[in-house]
Amino acid sequence: MAIGRNWDDVKNGLTSLSQDEKDEIDFQVKLVGEILSARKEKGMTQAELDALCGINQTHIARIENNKADPQLSTIFKILRPLGKTLAVVDVPPAVSTPTGAQEVR
Repeated sequence: MAIGRNWDDVKNGLTSLSQDEKDEIDFQVKLVGEILSARKEKGMTQAELDALCGINQTHIARIENNKADPQLSTIFKILRPLGKTLAVVDVPPAVSTPTGAQEVR
């Protein structure tokens, strides 16, 4: 028996959120996961990242724990010493599902 539910299960049960809101949350979760993974791959602590990017360690911790919604400039400052950047890409087209709902591929 599963102890908890994953984000996809919770998200699918949230009828009060629009698809755009769900997509924004998905993006934030993915972005934070990429930052955390990149920092750990480099064997870097939050304090070491603070020293390299000038973003306070406690703010980095809040971002990594999804307790802060950082500005784009903050994200860029954090990503640079991790050897990362952001890119703008096309949104995949939506296709109809058998139930008539829209699904992004």
